[in-house]
Amino acid sequence: MIRRVNTDENHRDRPAPPVLDDLSRAIIAQLQEDGRRAYATIGKAVGLSEAAVRQRVQRLSDSGVIQIVAVSDPLQVGLLRQAMVAITVDGPLEPVADALAAMAEIDYVVLCAGRYDVLCEVVCVDDAALLELISNRIRLVPGVRTTEVMVYLKLRKQSYQWGVHPQRNP
Repeated sequence: MIRRVNTDENHRDRPAPPVLDDLSRAIIAQLQEDGRRAYATIGKAVGLSEAAVRQRVQRLSDSGVIQIVAVSDPLQVGLLRQAMVAITVDGPLEPVADALAAMAEIDYVVLCAGRYDVLCEVVCVDDAALLELISNRIRLVPGVRTTEVMVYLKLRKQSYQWGVHPQRNP
């Protein structure tokens, strides 16, 4: 079951984050292992009926807590160059972030505090495509002051298991 609790006095207009019970976390964990796992199989693992699992998954999906998607391996689909681009910005951050988010090669954009204002992950066919993206598109976005490109050499871990492990739960 999902409950919404808002205890933040300063942000009453902002929707409260969902609070998940143990059954919802268990269902999410099952789907993280295999997003195509049958509801009946999940039900047996968590102690619910197939219909109850289906309803919970629908609520989790409708509320935006989960998305069930296929995640491809960029290398296996011919995208051989990945990099993190750290950007410093002059002026407002959000217009820059919005412009970056609109670029197809960029799959992750986050506003942050510290040395950089915006981080984005890019996935390209090769080094020439990365150079074109950085030089002719990212650096020309109004407000971009500097970029630092960190090319990925080898992926050691990629996990999507947020919210189901006790050490990561609120």
